[in-house]
Amino acid sequence: MVLDTFRLDDRVALITGANRGIGQAIAIALGQAGADVALLGRSDPAETILAIEKLGRRALFVPVDLSTAAPQALAEAVETAAAGLGRLDILVNNAGIIRRASAVTHPTEDWDAVLRVNLDAVFHLCQAAGAVMLLRGKGKIINVASMLSYQGGIWVPSYTAAKHAVVGLTRALANEWAGQGVNVNAIAPGYIVTDNTAALRDDPEREKAIRERIPVGRWGTPDDLAGAAVFLASDAACYVHGTVLAVDGGWLAR
Repeated sequence: MVLDTFRLDDRVALITGANRGIGQAIAIALGQAGADVALLGRSDPAETILAIEKLGRRALFVPVDLSTAAPQALAEAVETAAAGLGRLDILVNNAGIIRRASAVTHPTEDWDAVLRVNLDAVFHLCQAAGAVMLLRGKGKIINVASMLSYQGGIWVPSYTAAKHAVVGLTRALANEWAGQGVNVNAIAPGYIVTDNTAALRDDPEREKAIRERIPVGRWGTPDDLAGAAVFLASDAACYVHGTVLAVDGGWLAR
């Protein structure tokens, strides 16, 4: 049955930044589909863990600060997740930060911080998880891109650069690993109600301009990303490689 191919029973996922927002919604969705979930981040995702355990699935917190962790620490975090839950089938690189400033005043420390979390950590986690998956000949990696993977944005040069790079990295890894059973894809969320978009939503003019440009007529919610994540993590997406799936309420079609 085709619906069975969307199930994630007895699989193990590792997701970053799952204590709230998009990461929390995806983590819970993976649990609903049958996966056990390791949650990597600097803050204890107690609420997310409780929600996953209520589903009868296992949850494991792997404490790591992506803004400071060296590549070896990230590799060790992947090993901790795989050892703690018995295997690793799925990686979701969700965590991200944003810093807003014009290009001519954008602080170097903000540029470095955004690239470390939004790109460097993504690559090193893909590298470590990919090594595990390639040995098994199977695995799913999902990177979270952005509408700013397609566009330039305003006052977010570091975020835009990182999210463009995430798409390039996704395609590069897909080219290398597709023939060895590892799917690497990305989700590009539209304008979603999260902490990262709070500044836009707090500006009445920007909020209205964005909302009116979205064909569906509303901002997205984290739960709007859940189905796409489960699909890309499942056997239903076995022939999907190097794809960027926009979940944007029609923004790019406008």
